[in-house]
Amino acid sequence: MQKFANITMKRGTFKGDNDYYNWWNTVALNTIERRDLIISLLNEQHEPVVVWKVKNAWPVKVQSTDLKADGNEVAIESIELVHEGLVIQNN
Repeated sequence: MQKFANITMKRGTFKGDNDYYNWWNTVALNTIERRDLIISLLNEQHEPVVVWKVKNAWPVKVQSTDLKADGNEVAIESIELVHEGLVIQNN
């Protein structure tokens, strides 16, 4: 039986963008939504350099930014995903 390591993705927090949490809520409501994902590493011209295809991913952890009143860091949120396979797409 194959095992795959979890994938952790991070991004800046934007007003009104609740995609991570909406997906996480499908797990909390016991209606887990599995998704096939494409993750792209982009160069300076925003062209894909490496593209990974992820099969049947679902979130196991969502983490918001630290809510510190005295902090001045960029607000970063992260999501950890379990999946059933990962392949590199050839260009």
